[in-house]
Amino acid sequence: MASTVEAPADRQAGFPFPSAYTILMALIAIIAALTWIVPAGQYERVASEALGKDVPVAGTYAPVQANPQGVFDVLLAPIKGFYDPASGMANAIDVALFVLMIGGFIGVVTATGAIDAGIKRAMTRLKGREKWMIPILMALFALGGTTEGMAEETLAFYVLLTPVMIAAGYDSLTAAAVILLGAGVGVLGSTVNAFSTVIASDAAGVPFTDGLLLRLGLLAASFAATVAYVMRYAERVRADPSRSLIFDRKASNEAHFRSEAAGAGDFTGLHKIVLLLFGATFAVMIWGVSLGGWWMAEMSALFLFAGVAIGAVGRLGEKGLVEAFVGGAKDLLGVALIIGLARGIVVVMDAGHITDTVLHWAEGAVAGLNRVVFVNVMFWVEVALSFLVPSTSGLAVLSMPILAPVADFADAPRSLVVTAFQSAAGLVNLVTPTSAVVMGGLAIARVPYERWLRFVWPVLLGLTIIIMAALSLGVLLEAAPT
Repeated sequence: MASTVEAPADRQAGFPFPSAYTILMALIAIIAALTWIVPAGQYERVASEALGKDVPVAGTYAPVQANPQGVFDVLLAPIKGFYDPASGMANAIDVALFVLMIGGFIGVVTATGAIDAGIKRAMTRLKGREKWMIPILMALFALGGTTEGMAEETLAFYVLLTPVMIAAGYDSLTAAAVILLGAGVGVLGSTVNAFSTVIASDAAGVPFTDGLLLRLGLLAASFAATVAYVMRYAERVRADPSRSLIFDRKASNEAHFRSEAAGAGDFTGLHKIVLLLFGATFAVMIWGVSLGGWWMAEMSALFLFAGVAIGAVGRLGEKGLVEAFVGGAKDLLGVALIIGLARGIVVVMDAGHITDTVLHWAEGAVAGLNRVVFVNVMFWVEVALSFLVPSTSGLAVLSMPILAPVADFADAPRSLVVTAFQSAAGLVNLVTPTSAVVMGGLAIARVPYERWLRFVWPVLLGLTIIIMAALSLGVLLEAAPT
């Protein structure tokens, strides 16, 4: 009955917000235009065995010949975002293929009927206690974020959790919030995250354990505030579906995600076996990333193999298995395209030689400030840089060798520069359109980008206050280097 109610008039009228594809192409064009205005320059770089990458050397910035990007470069940027044949760099093609393999895998599992039957059984048993899924799931994602920088891996969970949240009476925005904010807050409050805290601390020349207690406090405060906000929104939507920020998409999202779940059959023994294999696949993925040294290629192979295995166990037959896998991959093709577009922005910046110029400006902006002002300005500098370089490990390698030594002149601990970096990167990566994780996750959950911004801005404001308070307190409590 609820799905037949029309959306409120204020959500149907007005200028339609551009799609994610249009936003990203516009950003590529804007960055290309900036390469005609922003002076080109580069730092000298040296190889770092510890980091396995070339790192910039402070004080070596020098102007270089400009390489302004034209119309043809803008058109090539999304292609090079996937793969750049000139440099041999894979860029985003591995993430895009990973998404397609996830789509195929989910398509096969869905075709067995196990997901629909499992959701029906879970909702029956959770009757009246559905809201506790939110803090539990967000805690698990936050744990992944704070320990191993869970980001691209979360894309695999959207198709799984979105129908569960819808069946519980929430909306797909709630599912996106649980995943994006859960893992994002974990990254913001990274403790032993090798892709953020550890690599940044190493590049800054300090042990990653320096400032650990402050980061734990930051993680706890940020997690508590975020969970409270998501639970409040979710319960409001459940009590009155018209208060959902995506209420106008309620019917289409339910049709897309719930399929025939309402009329699903009994939860059979075969369904249990399929879901056991389904869960085991994700467990193996987490083990592989955390302990086995896996990344996109290995995870893609895992989902391909698991899809074939589950199709065989589910008795889909050769034709049914292939159709289910290809159909599932087709459903996420748009997400794969968004990933390449997002990476294209960085391609244009690097090709135009303006990335290091922006970093050089940042270096000058924080020089000569007192301790409290310095660490807070450093946070905002890293916020700006994070919009341009959405990869936390990439930004750590780029910015820490330059900005961390400046802390010595401000009489501030370098560990606070690391905390400012990771909290800024974590905050920005909740919303930045240059992130494949943000744009890809929202596309899978069928949440328009502008609705996500409308939902998340109070969270960003609250987290910013928490972060700046924590950094200021850290300056007062931690001993400066002697």
